Amino acid sequence: MDFAAAKVRVEELRDIIRYNAKLYYEDDAPVMEDHEYDRLFRELQDLEAAFPELDSPTSPTKRVGGRALDMFEKVAHTVSLGSLTDVFSYDELYDFIKKTDDALGHNATYSVEPKIDGLSVALTYRDGQFVLGATRGDGTVGENVTENLRTVRSIPLQLKEPLPYLVVRGEVYMPRATFAAINEARAAEGAALFANPRNAAAGSLRQLDPKVAASRRLEIFIFNLQEGSLYADGRACKTHEESLDRLRELGFTILPHRRTLTGYEAVAEHIRTLGDMRSELSFDMDGGVVKLNDLSERRIVGEGTGVPKWAVAYKYPPEEKQTKLFSVDLQVGRTGVLTPIANLSPVHLAGTTVSRATLHNASYIEKLGILIGDTVVVRKAGEIIPEIVRSVPELRDGTEYPFVMPTLCPSCGHPVVRDDSGDGTAIRCVSVTCPAQRARRIVHYASKGAMNIDGLGPQMVDLLLGAGKISDITDLYRLRVEDLIDLDRMGQKSAENLVRAIERSKEAGLERLLYAFGIRQVGEVAAEQIARRFGTLEALFDADIEDFSHMDDIGAITANYLFEFFHDESTRELCDTLTAFGVRTDAVKAYTGQSLVGLTFVLTGTLPTMTRDEASERIKAAGGKVSGSVSKKTSYVVAGTEAGSKLTKAQQLGVPVIDEAALLGML
Repeated sequence: MDFAAAKVRVEELRDIIRYNAKLYYEDDAPVMEDHEYDRLFRELQDLEAAFPELDSPTSPTKRVGGRALDMFEKVAHTVSLGSLTDVFSYDELYDFIKKTDDALGHNATYSVEPKIDGLSVALTYRDGQFVLGATRGDGTVGENVTENLRTVRSIPLQLKEPLPYLVVRGEVYMPRATFAAINEARAAEGAALFANPRNAAAGSLRQLDPKVAASRRLEIFIFNLQEGSLYADGRACKTHEESLDRLRELGFTILPHRRTLTGYEAVAEHIRTLGDMRSELSFDMDGGVVKLNDLSERRIVGEGTGVPKWAVAYKYPPEEKQTKLFSVDLQVGRTGVLTPIANLSPVHLAGTTVSRATLHNASYIEKLGILIGDTVVVRKAGEIIPEIVRSVPELRDGTEYPFVMPTLCPSCGHPVVRDDSGDGTAIRCVSVTCPAQRARRIVHYASKGAMNIDGLGPQMVDLLLGAGKISDITDLYRLRVEDLIDLDRMGQKSAENLVRAIERSKEAGLERLLYAFGIRQVGEVAAEQIARRFGTLEALFDADIEDFSHMDDIGAITANYLFEFFHDESTRELCDTLTAFGVRTDAVKAYTGQSLVGLTFVLTGTLPTMTRDEASERIKAAGGKVSGSVSKKTSYVVAGTEAGSKLTKAQQLGVPVIDEAALLGML
């Protein structure tokens, strides 16, 4: 095929694919069989590869992702992507509307819309073509994620009119059905599950490989015009409602369930209606946004410090529902602790079906007075973790009975012991051969904060143990591709990826290895402090209790756990075997700085130029420590935009609060 014929065919294919994609994804009324659509799509890809000069940034093939990126460049927003003031009660909502109406001298009209729980982005168009997509970042500077955003099918790559310049703001999200399907697939592969749709969307949008982002099937709702004219003659919109209607005409997917209302009662009623709809929606929402509809009135009301005075976000309290607790299972953790898990009559809560919830320990059950057979109130803390809030004793019928912790481990039958060293009374199995602990120790060893072996999740570990491929963590380093390909759901590529991930873990270093060992009361922060102090694994074998207890933030109990671990003959055998396999046992980070020695920092909010992980690394490299909570021992709180409760606590305790610039000065 010559160039002229290819050009005609490429345009023809693009029109056919765009039309059928709209029918499939937007109208839910497909007319073309999937195999035919796929055939035409591949034909277009082949032609674009054969004739690179016909490639176009608006081609439908961009939806599947282009080349992988090395990193994300920073993007300065031309119009700030600000945040909103949160209100948590209808009294606060009433105060906002009254204050705004009083400032304007009349009952204003408000746009009331769902607050999507996703990731905020800005989309830039020039001459009708999508040219730039950036994350919110700190509101002033974000990250260029254009190639990943091209894979979001509800983002038009070309507007229906070639407007010279346009910037819109939207919320990228992962539909609940997509989230469930992806987690199901990850579970089958033995990979770590995503915590919730928002985290899944955020992680997907920051993938360096756009093909990975494309596979996550993200969507977007547009909720604001940032700048640019929506009309060819330059005429400006007068209201927020008009701007959104016009954006819909141009091909954008606008926030659903939006109402334009006047007066507190009407606004509050729609907020309640949105709240009642939450469990039935295809996406997660955590509140309702109320903003002045008239754009000129927004200018009159003005802006506050970092937030507009003309809008607020009403945040819903955690959803609670009643259900029956019909039995309790026991889960044996990697340290041997027996955790009671409540089995519940399934209840739809915050967009998902909940049938299990943790009961923590015997003390927790006793404190709440929970009986098996009780009607209980369950909620999702932070929209993620199901928890039982309380029982409802008045609904008992006399058939309920108390739960009694066992005297034998349900996994291995070994006698359990009582442990009062932590929060509440723990019942612990101390058998070193307990199979439940063995599986969870391996899962922990492979987890992201530890050796970070991608693809080695709970199901994969159970599969390997059940097939006799491994019996402990050292066996991981004996695995070869040929050992894996005969396993269920394990093909050649999956086997190669897993073996490659295990091989990479050898370079994790002492910091991660110490955490991976699962030593009691030694988390990621403590593991890094220990690695900094001792430098090598051999130095830890030579240390005594005093060496450990003299470290900051290592108490007598933790020091004893460390001493016992490193003076156990089985630990020496384990470490000798890991060393023989080439696992690195020295600290990989250079702890050379001294400028922040003796100082403890807490990070909160979004920093202008660094992620919190990057800031943490620089603080630690300079000799400082990073904590996850504020206390009187905290030296400084580093606050960015959208700083939350940690900032409030710092102010209450009188802890100095600094910004990123001050931190960089100290560094």
